[in-house]
This record gives sequence, structure tokens and C-alpha cells, in this order.
Amino acid sequence: MSHARKAFHKRYLTITASAVVMAAVAAPAQAGPTPTVAEVAAKAETPSMFDDAAGGESSADDPAIWRDPNDPAKSLVLGTAKVGGLRVYDLAAHEVQSLPAPNAPSAEDKPGRINNVDVIDGANLAIATDRGRDKLVIYSIDRSRAEGPVKDVTAEKSAPYIFSADQDEVNKQATAYGLASWKDKKTGRIYAVVTQETANQVALLELTKEADGDYGYRKIRTIGFPTTFTLPNGKTWTPCEDPGEQPYLEGMRVDPANGMLYAGQEDVGVWRLRADLTGEPTLIDKVRDFGVPYTQDPATGECTPGEDPGFGGDHLTADVEGITLLDRTGGGGYVVVSSQGDSTFAMYDRDPAKGTPFVKSFRVVAGKGAVDGADGTDSLDIVNQSFGSAYPHGLAVIQDAPDTPTVTGDDGEPREGSNYKYVDLGDLSTATGLSFR
Repeated sequence: MSHARKAFHKRYLTITASAVVMAAVAAPAQAGPTPTVAEVAAKAETPSMFDDAAGGESSADDPAIWRDPNDPAKSLVLGTAKVGGLRVYDLAAHEVQSLPAPNAPSAEDKPGRINNVDVIDGANLAIATDRGRDKLVIYSIDRSRAEGPVKDVTAEKSAPYIFSADQDEVNKQATAYGLASWKDKKTGRIYAVVTQETANQVALLELTKEADGDYGYRKIRTIGFPTTFTLPNGKTWTPCEDPGEQPYLEGMRVDPANGMLYAGQEDVGVWRLRADLTGEPTLIDKVRDFGVPYTQDPATGECTPGEDPGFGGDHLTADVEGITLLDRTGGGGYVVVSSQGDSTFAMYDRDPAKGTPFVKSFRVVAGKGAVDGADGTDSLDIVNQSFGSAYPHGLAVIQDAPDTPTVTGDDGEPREGSNYKYVDLGDLSTATGLSFR
């Protein structure tokens, strides 16, 4: 979240909280029931990551679950660590492998920064965005591989910049950011949709397989998402961003059953559109501060919110972050969206014929022992299949930042950690009152 957006959301939440209190005092009899947020306890957590002493950033950001089709108990969780590369964990949340981020082309250039990762079902592949180098990184997954189950199989000569024209543009870091990928069941082709940091652009890529078995990719098309919106009162509104930035996207997921992409524009809401990036996107839900006017200090970029006109949604507090799908065994299921601003997760019925209505919200709270809950979540992944005795009903993995308790560094200063929480899908079903079978 940018500096300007942090300041705006902090002030907006303070103002709206005061308004809620005043309304409750003025007319308690007219106040409707407040929707309850279900609470589910985390069952396990991975080791914490911390910024290093040199000021780099090795922190948890985005998880992806790989289910071993031959032995589900040996399944893995992949988690991005930004400049720390990629981490691999087992079902006990123990780290089993650490892969470094790719090197920078030279000392003056930006190093690799693995931001988002996605597992390709049925292909034993994972794709990640390299935010530092504006590229994709492709990994193969083989649980029996002696040197480690995950291996970088990117064909560098066939891995062009995604949004940048040259290395100078890469160094400005308007680069590959969010990611969603899928395998077309009819053709066997593998695609990825990638967002651009600080801009509203989204690109569709297709993976290409080289003669030696490594993978590259080619760009098919790029589209831009709306940045200015017409409100019901006839006025136009643009979200508060740092100067020079556009309202951009990160969290995304493709539903292979119907070819629909769900994409989160962080300060706007959740969109639904065709995964091939054709046709017009539909905004299925908005953040609470959608349409709130503001004044921006030209010197600092900070935004001060004005009076809320009431055009926002009821379930998402900016930023809109991670998005995943929760399949139901009998068909259909839910779109699950991280509402980072209030550390909750909103669930929507993903049937487009129903208009993707809101169903339920939940939060992840502390479990047994030292396992804490999840706050300010960037991303999550959910798989509704058995993983053996550890997670017989399915598994959800959720990023947590900051992780608690806080650790003190050698300099006596607190170090903000981050990690991934594991949640039993059976516990989530019980907590929400929803059947996933």
C-alpha cells in the first residue's frame, strides 16, 4: 500500500468509525443487524521471514498449494519471499527448500523479486512474477527430485520483459506484479494473466515449451482497467494514489470451469471478466471508500478524505488483495477475497448467472500454542481436496503480516516478520456454516 493510500485509509476509517458511533447513539432503534464475521483458528504456521540488516526485503507475500496426486500427504506449499526468492514448505509448515531470486543483470540493475506464484493444476508446474526484472519465472515440481522438489526451468532467452521496453524501464519498477494462470483443458495450452505495478495494465501471456524442456512465454494482448469512475450523483472519481500512479491490480484467479477471471483493483473493488481479456469487465463489488472525495497535498502526496457519499460496498476495506477460488465438491463454489484493511475475507458465490453475490466473511484467529491469526493479508490459496490425515477436508494457506510476536533485532529495534498460516478447510466449513461438499 502506498504512502498516500495508507494516510487516506487511516483517516477514512477514523471518520467512518466516528460516524457509525454517532449514528448508533442518535438512533439505536433503527440500526439494522451487523453482519457477523465468522472466526476460524489457524492450525499451523511457517517460520517467520524478516527484512535483512542491509535493508533488503525477504518477506512472505503469496502462497500456492501443490497437491501431490500420487501421495497427497507429501503435498507442498510454495510461498514467495520477494527478494528472498521462493520458499517451499511441507504440510507440517516446515521449510523443505529455498530458491533464490534471479540475479540482476548488473550491479546497477534491480535484482529479482518474486512477488506472486501460482500452481498449474495437472502440469506439475508453477509460475511466478519476478517484480524486480519484469519477467515470469517458471518452476517444475517433482517430489522425488533429490536436489529439491522445485526447480527453475525458465528459458531465459525466451523470457522477455512483460511491460518494459528495456532495462532502464525495468529499473523504474512499473513491472510484473499480480498473477493468475491456468491450463486450457481442450488445447493443453498454459496461460498467465499478469498485472503491472503502479499502472492499470494487465497482460495475457502463453507459455512456450523449448526443445530442452524449459519454458518461455509470449505476449498475446494487453488491456487497461478503468481509472476514473462516474458516480450515481454524476460526479467523476479517481482513487487516491501517489503522484504518477494509477489504481492498479494484484490479486487474481481464473475459474477454468467457465473461463472467467476475477481481478482485484486494490482501491476500487473486484472485477469479473473473460480470462482471455476480451469483452467488458464487470465490477462485482466495491471497496467501502469507493467514491469518497479527497484533497491531496501536492508536497507529500497525502490525501485527506471528505464526506462519504455512500457509494461504496459493505464487505471490502481497501486494499483488495489476494483472490482465490473455493471449489465445492458437487460443482460451483466461491470466490474468496482478502479485505486487507480490516483483516477479513469476503466470500462470493461464483456463479455468474447469479451475479456473484456476497455470501459470508471470515477472519483467521489464533490457534493452539504460539500460532497467531492472520492480519493484513496479501494473499491466500485454498484447495478443497483431502491431503491425508493432516488435512482430510482440504487446506487453506493464508499470508500474515505482521506476524506476532515481534522479534527484536541485534540493534534493539523491532523486526516486523511475516509468514503463512495453515487452516483446516473442515474448520472453515464449521465456522462459516457453509458446506463445501
